[in-house]
Amino acid sequence: MDITAAQSFARAWLNAWNAHDVEELVNHFAEDAIFTSPVAAQLLPETGGVLLGREAIGEYWALGLQRIPDLHFELNDLYVGVDTVVINYRNHTGALVCEVLRLADGLVTRGDGTYLTADAAGESGA
Repeated sequence: MDITAAQSFARAWLNAWNAHDVEELVNHFAEDAIFTSPVAAQLLPETGGVLLGREAIGEYWALGLQRIPDLHFELNDLYVGVDTVVINYRNHTGALVCEVLRLADGLVTRGDGTYLTADAAGESGA
């Protein structure tokens, strides 16, 4: 992935989050995408933190936005690999977070939310 495409993707991703537009967010993901998050493990323990498919990912994010109505992200850094983008951002509480996103044909096939703390849900306000 080239840096221009990665920057465009990250801007669109960030704008969708800050608009709280779950539909636009999930449009960045393949239908059979997998997303993991320690926040999901805390909010939805039955998932073990692994969300399977665009629908499950969207439902989790909708729940998160309900619980955190003031959610807002600010881009800190962007890292680009062959087929991977890492979006390093600061959330509404000031915590640093990284989303590690693997893409194919412009859509995320695998994503992993990563945090600096064991209590990711608590730190995020969820």
